[in-house]
Amino acid sequence: MADVKTITVKELARKILNHENVFILDARNTDDFDDWKVEGRNVEVINAPYFDLLEGVESIQDQLPKDQEIFVLCAKGGSSEFVAEQVEEAGFKDVYSVEGGMKAWSEHLEPIKIGDLKNGGSIYQFVRIGKGCLSYIVESNGEAALFDVNRMLDPYEEFISKANIKVTHVFDTHLHADHISGGKKLADKQGTDYYLPPKDADDVIFQYKKVQDGDEYSVGNTTVKALYSPGHTIGSTSYIIDDQYLLTGDILFIDSIGRPDLAGKAQDWVGDLRTTLYKRYKELTDELLVLPAHYMSIKEMNDDGSVSEKLGTLYKENHGLNINDEEEFRRTVSENLPPQPNSYQQIRETNMGKITPEEEEKREMEIGPNRCAVR
Repeated sequence: MADVKTITVKELARKILNHENVFILDARNTDDFDDWKVEGRNVEVINAPYFDLLEGVESIQDQLPKDQEIFVLCAKGGSSEFVAEQVEEAGFKDVYSVEGGMKAWSEHLEPIKIGDLKNGGSIYQFVRIGKGCLSYIVESNGEAALFDVNRMLDPYEEFISKANIKVTHVFDTHLHADHISGGKKLADKQGTDYYLPPKDADDVIFQYKKVQDGDEYSVGNTTVKALYSPGHTIGSTSYIIDDQYLLTGDILFIDSIGRPDLAGKAQDWVGDLRTTLYKRYKELTDELLVLPAHYMSIKEMNDDGSVSEKLGTLYKENHGLNINDEEEFRRTVSENLPPQPNSYQQIRETNMGKITPEEEEKREMEIGPNRCAVR
C-alpha cells in the first residue's frame, strides 16, 4: 500500500470547531453510521461501507468533492487507509485517513475556556466532541477542582501540569451510566479526595467523600457549593461555582432535560426530576451560566465550541422546563426516551468499582453516542 496522508482526531476536531468546511467519507457499516457519526456545522458526511469499495470508488465518485480535502473514516483507522488510497487512485488529491477512526474520535478531549471567576481564576470545559461528554476544571490561586472526569486522564494531567496547579477536589455529579468515570483514578493519582453523592454510592466498593446538600468547598479563592438535585439519579448533585456557574450534571441540558430511567427507576424518579427542575432550580438566579455534563447535538454548541447557556434563557426556551401539566411531564420523561446507552449496566458497575475491565474492553463499552437526555 502506498503511503496515505493521515490526520489526527485533534486536528480534525479543530477544523470542525473552527467551522471550516469538512468533507468526510465514512467507510463503516451503515448500521454503525446511522447510530453515530461525526457532526459539525459545516460538516458534510457520506457513508459508503468499506466492503462496497474493495474494487474501487466508482460508485461514489460523483459524490466526492474535486476541490476540497476528503477525510476518510472507519471504526479503528485501518480500513480508512485502504479506502483513502482507492480515492487517491481515482484522481483525488487531498485525501486523508483519520488516525484511530471513530474509536479515537470518541476519546478526544478539547479544553475550552468558559470564563473567569469573580475572585480570580477561571473555569474550563473539556469537550469530548465524539461522545458529547463535558467535564470541567475550576482553577483559582494555584488550586483546582475537577468535575465529571472522563477515563482518558492525559488531557487533564497535561493541563494541570502546564498550569502548575494543585488538585484539591475531584467530583462526580452522579454515578454515570453512559461513560466510564476517571474521577476516582485521577484523585488517587493526584493524592486528593474523590467526592460522590452517597445516595448514588450504595454499591460503590471504594473509599470516597460524601457530598451533602449545601456543602461548601474552597478551591483557592473560589467557593464551590453543592446543591442536591435528584431526578436523573437519586443522588444527582449540582455545583454552583462562585455564584456564577451552575454545573448541572445530567439533570438539565441546553436543549433537553435528563432521563430518569438509567437505573430502572423511571417512575420513582420522575417526581424528583420535576421538583429539581421546577422548584429547586427556579429558586436560583437567572444569571447563572448552565454547564451540563453532556450535550446531544452540535446545535447546542456556541461559536467557540463550548456548551453553555444562562439559566433564565433555558426557562424560556427549553421545552423540558415548560411542561405545566404534571401528567404530561411524567409521560414525556418516561415514554419519550431514546434507547439505553450501550453497555450501561457494565459501565455503572465499572464506576462502582465492582468490575475492572481492560482498557480495550472499556473502549468497546463506550462506543456510540451518549443517551442521557429525554428526546
